[in-house]
Amino acid sequence: MSTLKNFALIGAAGYIAPRHMQAIKATGNRLLAAFDPNDSVGVIDSHFPDADFFTEFERFDRHVDLRRRAGNGGQIDYVSICSPNYLHDSHMRFALRSGAHAICEKPLVLNPWNIDGLLDIERETGKHVNTILQLRLHPAIVALRERMQRKQGGGKHEVELTYITSRGHWYLQSWKGDPKKSGGIATNIGVHFFDMLHYVFGALQINRVHLSTETKAAGYLEYEHARVRWFLSVDVEDVPAAQREGGQRTYRSITVDGAEIEFSGGFTDLHNRSYEEILAGRGFGLEENRTAIETVAAIRSGKPVASTGDDAHPFLKG
Repeated sequence: MSTLKNFALIGAAGYIAPRHMQAIKATGNRLLAAFDPNDSVGVIDSHFPDADFFTEFERFDRHVDLRRRAGNGGQIDYVSICSPNYLHDSHMRFALRSGAHAICEKPLVLNPWNIDGLLDIERETGKHVNTILQLRLHPAIVALRERMQRKQGGGKHEVELTYITSRGHWYLQSWKGDPKKSGGIATNIGVHFFDMLHYVFGALQINRVHLSTETKAAGYLEYEHARVRWFLSVDVEDVPAAQREGGQRTYRSITVDGAEIEFSGGFTDLHNRSYEEILAGRGFGLEENRTAIETVAAIRSGKPVASTGDDAHPFLKG
């Protein structure tokens, strides 16, 4: 029996789609169909030039259904979802009801109650949702988690998370700039960091928001084993002056008890690793996303409060 799996891809013109195409290819599988209302998808030629492509969802739906009913081994086994955040929920439902497993980019959904509906559909269909939580597979984060688990007991660790990934004026004009579609800054660029913090430091206990604007957000989180001050931004002016003068437009830093966690490298093959784990039956499912989704949903709806001083990220004090 062949282990070759058939894939379809939703959101083929998006920024992250090429990593999924590469992962499908790297794991020895094939992309048979792709959909995106935008037809700027020439990148498909570098990976799967024979894939069928659709700009209308109804025609894509019909194609997937025809494959399922043909019974000749051409049915779609997995649907990879790289669509705008607010459509993930609907597209995962489509995948499961089409007889396929889903592989969904972060954030899984915008609101925690969406997870409950998907759990129902998993039970109805016998198919599963898998998510890309690539930081859980990063060697530096794996090592950090193991170190923290050995050190449990005593006081909480002091953590600072800073992530600035500057974007041009286009950002606020796209769906990413609409909180109803992207979930806002904390959801769009921060959800995988909040998942990582929960994964490493345990259950979330306190969630306070200090700053929330279109382009940046900051706050304080307390977990079982850590006190975390966090700052996220897409504004290039937030990149520290020394790095900005050197032409750097991104800045990423995580410190634990004052020591920097070096994880700037090792990202390039994490989608490949994620696919390997999913195909081996070790993917991260719906419940494993719940804490991070609850965290960002609370940040989105939370009213910013003044910091108490010691719970403020240094960038807010500057």
